[in-house]
Amino acid sequence: MLKKGDKAPFFKGTDQNGSEISLSDFAGKKLVLYFYPKDNTPGCTAEACDLRDNYEKFLASGYTVIGVSKDSAKSHQKFIEKYNLPFPLIADTDTAIQQSYEAWGEKKFMGRTYMGTIRRTFIIDENGIIEDIIDKVNTKAHTAQILP
Repeated sequence: MLKKGDKAPFFKGTDQNGSEISLSDFAGKKLVLYFYPKDNTPGCTAEACDLRDNYEKFLASGYTVIGVSKDSAKSHQKFIEKYNLPFPLIADTDTAIQQSYEAWGEKKFMGRTYMGTIRRTFIIDENGIIEDIIDKVNTKAHTAQILP
């Protein structure tokens, strides 16, 4: 299990524009890496919009924000355009990043068990160390859970 103080697992993925993003791009910078299940669903939209509405606060605190889900780059593009999101979204279609961050696993819904994205946020410091892990994400007030 990943915990506070651990080195963040290396990741490399492609964003909504086809640009490559990796953990090493953020050496010397603070990062909010959030995992969410699906573009354009109520909870995920609320979470993304809360982060969008507070984006200037993240920048002022020295953070970069990146979202990760199993959705395609095309889906991410539409989601970003529809809600005017100012941060990139990584298309982790093979779930490799989600698995390395323990954000892919067994879920239950209405008595059915299936594999899916676990909503989880990692706060990573300038040295690539996990400062915090948020497992009980409040989608409507996620910024308040991240920033002091």
